[in-house]
Amino acid sequence: MVEAMNDKTINAVKKENSGSKNPEKILFMSIDEALARLKTSQSGLTSKEAKKRLKIYGYNELVRKKRTALAEFLSHFRSPLVIILLIAGLISGFLGELTNAIIIFVIVLLSTLLLFYQESRADKASEMLKKKVTTTATVLRDGVKKEVDLREIVPGDIIYLSAGDIVPADARIITAKDLFVNQSVLTGESLPVEKTPNPPTTEGAPITEWNNYLFLGTSVVSGAATAVVVNTGNSTEYGKIARRLAERPPETEFERGLRRFGFLIVEVTFLLVLFVFLINALYKRNVLESLLFSVALAVGLTPELLPMIITLTLSKGAISMSRKGVIVKRLSSIQNLGSMDVLCTDKTGTLTENRIKLVLHVDLEGKDNDKVLLYSFLNSYHQTGLKSPLDEAILKHEEIDVKGYQKIDEIPFDFSRRRISVVVEREGQRILISKGSPEILTTCSSCEFGGRMVELTRALRDRIEQKYYDLSSEGFRTLGVSYKMVGEKQVYSVNDEAGMVFLGFVAFIDPPKETARESIQLLRKHGVDLKIITGDNEIVTRKVCEYLNFEIRGIVLGNEIDQMQDDALARVVEEANVFARVTPVQKDRIILALKKNGHVVGYMGDGINDAPPLKTSDVGISVDNAVDVAKESADIILLQSDLKVLNDGVIEGRKAFGNAMKYIMMGTSSNFGNMFSAAGASLFLPFLPMLPTQILLNNLLYDLSEFTIPTDNVDPEYIEKPKKMNVAFIRRFMLIMGPISSVFDFLTFFLMILVFSAIEPVFQTAWFIESLFTQTLVIFVIRTRMPPFKSRPSKALLVSSVSVLGVALLVPLTPVGKLFGFVEPPPLFYAFLAGFVVSYLALVEIVKRWFYGRYSALLEQVSAPAETIPYMGRTAVLIQDMVAVIALRPESEMSIDSLLEDLKTGTSYPLEPERLVQGLNHLRRAGVIRIDWHKRLIARQEAMRDYVIKYVVGGPMWPRIAQNWRRMGRVVKSKYGKINPDFQGLLAPQSKR
Repeated sequence: MVEAMNDKTINAVKKENSGSKNPEKILFMSIDEALARLKTSQSGLTSKEAKKRLKIYGYNELVRKKRTALAEFLSHFRSPLVIILLIAGLISGFLGELTNAIIIFVIVLLSTLLLFYQESRADKASEMLKKKVTTTATVLRDGVKKEVDLREIVPGDIIYLSAGDIVPADARIITAKDLFVNQSVLTGESLPVEKTPNPPTTEGAPITEWNNYLFLGTSVVSGAATAVVVNTGNSTEYGKIARRLAERPPETEFERGLRRFGFLIVEVTFLLVLFVFLINALYKRNVLESLLFSVALAVGLTPELLPMIITLTLSKGAISMSRKGVIVKRLSSIQNLGSMDVLCTDKTGTLTENRIKLVLHVDLEGKDNDKVLLYSFLNSYHQTGLKSPLDEAILKHEEIDVKGYQKIDEIPFDFSRRRISVVVEREGQRILISKGSPEILTTCSSCEFGGRMVELTRALRDRIEQKYYDLSSEGFRTLGVSYKMVGEKQVYSVNDEAGMVFLGFVAFIDPPKETARESIQLLRKHGVDLKIITGDNEIVTRKVCEYLNFEIRGIVLGNEIDQMQDDALARVVEEANVFARVTPVQKDRIILALKKNGHVVGYMGDGINDAPPLKTSDVGISVDNAVDVAKESADIILLQSDLKVLNDGVIEGRKAFGNAMKYIMMGTSSNFGNMFSAAGASLFLPFLPMLPTQILLNNLLYDLSEFTIPTDNVDPEYIEKPKKMNVAFIRRFMLIMGPISSVFDFLTFFLMILVFSAIEPVFQTAWFIESLFTQTLVIFVIRTRMPPFKSRPSKALLVSSVSVLGVALLVPLTPVGKLFGFVEPPPLFYAFLAGFVVSYLALVEIVKRWFYGRYSALLEQVSAPAETIPYMGRTAVLIQDMVAVIALRPESEMSIDSLLEDLKTGTSYPLEPERLVQGLNHLRRAGVIRIDWHKRLIARQEAMRDYVIKYVVGGPMWPRIAQNWRRMGRVVKSKYGKINPDFQGLLAPQSKR
């Protein structure tokens, strides 16, 4: 009774506190309102209350359901193909064919055990990569600061954070001092973000703009804060992602292909066996004999070695990849990697190093300046406290001897000044050096220009501001550096930061990995299209793409994706190849849209926000320094920063696919042909063309010859493009190639009856040898698209095939042959056999060339048809509308404000100042306009005409842009009375240039 009452109380409390689970409401509350909502105060919780809430909300941990080893092992038996083989084995055993049943069960068990062993080893290796970062957090309990186990933190706890701490739960900031947090693992932002107690500026903002909120798993880079815990465990943003991972992942391309192939085998086997059984049972022989014969046909048609062949080929690839520092957690991922035609990748930590690097130290003219580097180095070297990533980047950029400089004093960083200053002395001369945001210019009265100190005029000030805009618009994090000589005094203060000399800029970026550019080129060469999907902003992403020589076909932002239906997104993902400021849910939608379009999609990421797409994709790839949840979601883990192993993995995957397809095509066509021959012959012969035991021996020897296929060489031409398992291709190959072997089988039948007047044992022996020779030797024709003599097979395949043929010739001459009902065939038969084999192989080669010429496209991984008119992101549309207004205006010089008014009149979308500045800078860099930011004027340049003709009218977007130009033309004509005659001709509806 008491327990029931307690449960009711707990449920009531959960219901009452359900509002606290929605952090967006708390973001915009005052601190007192937020504390009241969470039923806590700035004095924290009592220990008694904390225990009560722990029972209500549970431990602060992510609960993940993990299958037992037995369940994981049994899951491998869900494959339709394995089920078919098990049923065939059970029927064989039930009808007394114990040898065949044992063979089937052993093959299935060995292939499954090998697959389970490989994957369990990979899982253990990936578990070893996990690193425990922290176990406790500083919490205010009973009015006293104490260290509390992370698992015992509850909503309402007041936590204390400082530089180096990992945020233990999702929390609303109460107080913060100089707080910068690295949340790249969750949002993908490459630089630390500033956090304050102030609420976001707009409601419904993405989590990247929640400036007063901290997320579980992110890390404090600098500063200190107190915060109140809002959500713990699975209710955190991290936890929401973890919960998505508990859902069953979508079917991969490899799994889908095997499932469809299994159904094809079921369909063909059922129809053929049913037909043979009914005909034989009704018109020829007794029911039991007909049933045994039909079962033998079913077993003969079933590619029982396929699970083993696939497992061996994939294991061979996994072993090869492990030597290159790659953990393959799921063997099937190698096959998917080979079929992959689109690789989506996060930017931060995958394509880039996820560390800040100093790349420029320039004066206001943009020239490299060693003095800028020296002074920024002195500033970073002598500042106290935990150094920011930018300071670390400066100090790591180059070793500089600063022994001659002695630190005198320091003016610490604060958010109102947004700069830090140090005073150093050398040879009796003291220098005050400042480094910080662009506001540093307000403290300057002069600058160094042309190698000398000059007064900071308005023109020079505008030039410095323009240089800052240029560097920022190119994706650099930019700081200004200034200095001045100061006299001796005991203490220096903010008041001394006046009359400074502006020296130049230091610019930073998260650099691409050294092998990223080469990897992208190799993947493109092998038919893999790359798409970048990042939570970072589009400016930084564009700069990284520039470093990588990655051509941007279109940029789409997360807020644009939110406004798209799935069918619209399916068209957009074909054209655009950069997606910025996207959330984990949006990443998932992009992956699913690409898969729906028929692509085999890989995804590479390392953060918490990458976990859902890692699981949704056909093959998930992560790196060794990724967060635990990303490594758990991935199929493949790269232990080294060398991204070239990705291309090696693609090649290994295509080799595995090629060898698996060899077995499938040879097995299904040859088996189908032989079984078709046996079924046909049984209709007009007074005896069985081959005894059930002979069929099974034939099948066993044939399988032994193919057992070495995983070692076979794959033609270089075959691995140039991605391919996928297409059941229509396999069905056509089987239906075309199978009957060709049946033609020569029937020729053998007629030869033995009409020429040799063969009795039953002779007939059966002859066909046993002929069928084994044709289906074994045809391997060397079918294994390559080239002529057989131009493609070298592996030695193992050659030896196994020749050995099986030797056994086929010798068995009828031995006592073992008599056990199977064989006798010695007539000597002349071997001459006919040679002729039949040569003719058969020649005919197969001819038909093979015709078949691939007609149907090879079915194997290729073909992209969905692109839109007639490529997608244009909002930024691209704005830039084109700006070009239209600037080009059509009658005057060559105009104000930025008048341009903005014209755009507001002629467009229906909201005009964001940030996008407007980006667009103007883009046109300025293109040389079509000149900008005076101080006077807010734009001057159209002569290059505008060539730009419009070449890139606007001559580009693929013109059918869409032309409508916008006509609309902007009406706005300009209405407001200014006339249009620039140089471009008036473009406004005619018939203009299709």
